[in-house]
Amino acid sequence: MSASLGRAWLHDFDYKVEVAAKAGFKGIEIFYEDLEYVARNLSGKGGIPSSDEILEAASHIYTMCQKNRLVIIGLQPFLFYEGLKDREQHDRLIEKMKLWLQIVKHLHTDVIQIPANFLPADQLVDDVAVHVADLRQLADMGAAEEPVVRFAYENLCWSTFFETWDKAWDVVQRVDRPNFGMCLDTFNIAGCVWADPASPTGKTPNADADLKASLEKLVKEVDVAKVFYIQVVDAERMATPLVEGHEFHVSGNPPRMNWSRNARTFIYEEARGAYLPVEEVAKKIIFGLGYKGYVSMELFSRTMSEEGSHVPQQHAQRGVEAWKKFVSRLSLSE
Repeated sequence: MSASLGRAWLHDFDYKVEVAAKAGFKGIEIFYEDLEYVARNLSGKGGIPSSDEILEAASHIYTMCQKNRLVIIGLQPFLFYEGLKDREQHDRLIEKMKLWLQIVKHLHTDVIQIPANFLPADQLVDDVAVHVADLRQLADMGAAEEPVVRFAYENLCWSTFFETWDKAWDVVQRVDRPNFGMCLDTFNIAGCVWADPASPTGKTPNADADLKASLEKLVKEVDVAKVFYIQVVDAERMATPLVEGHEFHVSGNPPRMNWSRNARTFIYEEARGAYLPVEEVAKKIIFGLGYKGYVSMELFSRTMSEEGSHVPQQHAQRGVEAWKKFVSRLSLSE
């Protein structure tokens, strides 16, 4: 089992790769924004890169990762896709997926992550069959590739219809394709049923009981073969409820989205306010389900946008320290 590092903001991509490798990471996730950043650097042009420039960027990223002995475990996030009322936008996204299927070949990976849609409900069809049909269409496109491209569907704790792992798992089962599975994220699991950043307590009313029941259900129902990778990450407890007037509040965004984008932490960083039962969730996935594979220490935080070459170094070191403690406490092999 090995750790991988999620993406940082603003800092030079090649530098981040080198820093991650030196810190001890074995793999990284690639965000589409990384491709755009690298494409603009390579071309020296601003604006939206062309498809050819994106593919050139993907080849560059792969070369950098090979040079630094980092595996690319996946490409994400393919956003705002399933269940759209606007079917012309659906068709445009299908065309976009054709490019993504080329990108993963250039990256030498086989996983594309899809976050469960979090557009406003009035833009989405409230019919699970439509969502499933849309996702099945992608799965079938990936299955026609050589090698087959897999899709990891992830519930976000603010997704419009599929915000819990079990709702996302129901979708995966309905899609019913070998190459369509899940990404399980400790933050999104605990952040939905256990934590509430808009509450003065930081927790839901029946947090412990609800999480216990949720994890027991997870172990009982999920097929581990459908878990393509996992993310282990924590978040800060807000000193005051994350509602209007809070520094992280953005009008129109769910509180959990604003929380996620500003205040995640690595596991065990209690000094930074980490308070979710991340280890409990991770144990259920690893020991209860028997998961073996990559563990991504994916992080989103306001701290990542700070300037200075020390910022990627500090985040990489924090991530590796958290990973080593995680390995030790769970008696895992690296």
